Amino acid sequence: MDRYDRIYNLYENFSTDTLRDRQNFIDLFPPVDSRVALEYWEDAHDELQAQKHEIRDAFSNEQYTETDSEDFYEHDTSVDQTSDSRTSLETTEDGTLAPETMAAIASRATREQAFTALDLSMKYQRKVNALVLDVDETLRSAGGTDNEIPRETLHHLTEIHENDIPIIICTGQTLENVKGFAIQGLGSELVHSGDISIVYEAGTGVFTPGHGSDTKRLLYAELDSEIQSIFTHVRSQVLPEAPEKIQQSAHLQGNEFNITLKPNHETGSDAAETVIDDGLCYLIDLLGGVVTEAVDIDDETVASIQDNMTADVDISSVSDGASDDDVDSGTRTTQTETEADNIGALWARAYYASADPEIATVLEEADVAPPMDSDSIPTPVRTRFDRIDVAYYHADAAEIGSLDLDKPTGVQAAFDVLGISDPFALIMGDSKSDLRIMEWAQTHDAGIAAAPRHASTRVLEHVRTTDDLVFEPGDAASILRTISVLNHLDPTKPASEQRHG
Repeated sequence: MDRYDRIYNLYENFSTDTLRDRQNFIDLFPPVDSRVALEYWEDAHDELQAQKHEIRDAFSNEQYTETDSEDFYEHDTSVDQTSDSRTSLETTEDGTLAPETMAAIASRATREQAFTALDLSMKYQRKVNALVLDVDETLRSAGGTDNEIPRETLHHLTEIHENDIPIIICTGQTLENVKGFAIQGLGSELVHSGDISIVYEAGTGVFTPGHGSDTKRLLYAELDSEIQSIFTHVRSQVLPEAPEKIQQSAHLQGNEFNITLKPNHETGSDAAETVIDDGLCYLIDLLGGVVTEAVDIDDETVASIQDNMTADVDISSVSDGASDDDVDSGTRTTQTETEADNIGALWARAYYASADPEIATVLEEADVAPPMDSDSIPTPVRTRFDRIDVAYYHADAAEIGSLDLDKPTGVQAAFDVLGISDPFALIMGDSKSDLRIMEWAQTHDAGIAAAPRHASTRVLEHVRTTDDLVFEPGDAASILRTISVLNHLDPTKPASEQRHG
């Protein structure tokens, strides 16, 4: 009987819901100083082992057929006191599922999760050898989990890690924020095990405790001096030259490199949406001015551009963040430089609107849509824009980052530090920056993607057109259960061996 038939019979003929509930109770039972509670736990443990023994015995002796379900309940139900609830899953030499595997699958996964794992195993013939996980709105959800990672999710992360699967936390947050959450949620011992890596600020740095000189890699320090200079100038101007309403309603996230404007209001609120939309428009204009100054456009070129504008545009009306007093006092060197900044702002709007439909919508709704086509951008300016990312996260953040440093770059650096030369990772995320990792993994046959149901439209499109691993907000554990089963269905070689190729 093949693996599909065996799994079908498992869920058709055994009370797997009860078995799984007991396993969850055993796994998640909190430490309490109560004899009554301990006795209750021991009773549940004995019943769990009895159910597992029943399944193992049935599949070991093949004492059933698809139509003879009563025979399933006539086996010995004595407790196997030596059995470990964290038993390994195995396949037999002919590729069928071993009896021990059947009991473990039933205790770990629902029918749907088990068949999904089997489909993934048949499709990829690979085991997952790393987890690449976004945090906010993926592992935890502000609306569904009170912004805490659920205990069930933490349990499965710990269990997968104990099976020698490294975990890469990949986030746009600062390193200090993520370190604090990781230690609090996963425990200091696990974080410092040598198999946990943190890709922070969307790929600008990688922190992997326990790896000597490679423990912290500052990827942004490897960028060329011109790009670093552009970021330095934008960062130094972004708040001092911002409109007053942005200064009062937003702040800069304390990043090492990326420039991230965050709302002072609650994320997702109408007020947060307003300030982030305004902030996005401002950041784009400021970046355009700084880039245009960096390429040193001369006065004659500026005048020529003004004379040959294909649209009736008053470039003096474009905000570059500087007041008339600033210009008059010499804070900004000349009127020509101010005009160059304004032209740069128009180019930046045109470039980033053409690159991202969400940004185009924000600019249109703010009545600052670019009056020109992106093809009109001079090559030296376009070349710089091609290396700089502007990201918009609705009612959450507006961010400038380097396209030379993104989450895929950071994840690949983490793979290198962890010694994963042939990755096949589970990638879980909800945003456009996570989508880049998913697309990279698909292109390089390096993993599978999963996303919460509230993820961005483009992320959901990718996930649904690949393996449809979509989960409810706060229920990342359902995907981890599927991966746990998947990792024990492929009889070729263990995931720890695949780490090193």
